[in-house]
Amino acid sequence: MNMITILVGILIGLSVITGVLYVFFGQFTVRKLRKKPETKGSLGIEFASGWDILNVAEAFAMPKRATKKWKKSKLSAFFADVELLYKHTNKFDRVLGIVFYWVFTLTGSSAILIFILDTIDVFE
Repeated sequence: MNMITILVGILIGLSVITGVLYVFFGQFTVRKLRKKPETKGSLGIEFASGWDILNVAEAFAMPKRATKKWKKSKLSAFFADVELLYKHTNKFDRVLGIVFYWVFTLTGSSAILIFILDTIDVFE
């Protein structure tokens, strides 16, 4: 087995884990937030179905300093309202969101990096 095969296998495994975490986070946390009138409109703009799941996970995963800057910017409608989300979620919801977001980000970034490295023949 060569290195690219092993890396793609790990990437596929991470993709499956990301998919499972996406469904769990969407069903356990974001579904609860969508049902509450106070939080329904504060999950960020949804470009495609389910995008609000990524918005909420990103809000939990990013540092507070960054989320405060987002709230003050003209593009604040694109992001979830962190302060309101913290009031309506528990520790488990936030940890699940953080884990999901960083596994999602790691998987996507790794896929791009592996593609670029394979394109320039690093693995041969």
